[in-house]
Amino acid sequence: MVISQLLASGGLWLSLGDTEILVDPGPGCIVHSTKRKLRADKLSAIILSHRHLDHSADVNVMIEAMTQGGFKRRGWLFAPADALDTDPVIYPYLRDFLDGIEVLQEGKSYSVGNVSFITPVRHVHPVETYGILFRAGGHTFSYITDSRYFDGLCRSYGGELLIINVVRLESDGRPIDHLSVPDVAHIIKEIKPQTAILTHFGMTIWRAKPWEIAQRLSEETGVRVLAARDGMKFDLAEVEGETPP
Repeated sequence: MVISQLLASGGLWLSLGDTEILVDPGPGCIVHSTKRKLRADKLSAIILSHRHLDHSADVNVMIEAMTQGGFKRRGWLFAPADALDTDPVIYPYLRDFLDGIEVLQEGKSYSVGNVSFITPVRHVHPVETYGILFRAGGHTFSYITDSRYFDGLCRSYGGELLIINVVRLESDGRPIDHLSVPDVAHIIKEIKPQTAILTHFGMTIWRAKPWEIAQRLSEETGVRVLAARDGMKFDLAEVEGETPP
């Protein structure tokens, strides 16, 4: 999908009160964010769930943009240790442009502005990878990024909204560390969010029409399931109350 750009691969932009956070700035993030009039110099932080290209390719240019080319020291970067040390994807000269860098670790809590978040469990993926459980403005929501399904994944996340990466239409037994549609159906049934948003589609998902998959999952799980699309906006006001994780 990244190579074809049938769908954009720029990541997620969270606007939570006075705090704006960019999650997983993949290829094209700078183009798509400026096209949609999202101002990088208003960002409080950038979060990388992991260092794979489709999640981190534009992290350097977004740090440049957030700090106005380094002329305004500001903003935080949150990333796993291997994205900074083992096989770094962030250029060393950019690191001094930031207010600071926090290393993501399993079970650790973080905060930026009026937002707090937890990286509850390390995922099963070829590189160090963490999903995120956010709390902001009386809401709790989760982002389950790339991973093979494993025991403990469901109980690590919760909230009214679930954003979940689904790459595979079916699990065919191959050792590929990504979730499939049956995996996602199980996760939604276990977590029981008010709304789930599917994203990060592989080609098999795209060919099967993700909006139709979302509709089928809605019927199967009893949860409102949406398929992400380029430029999609979701207002947390659409979900009421806090569901404990």
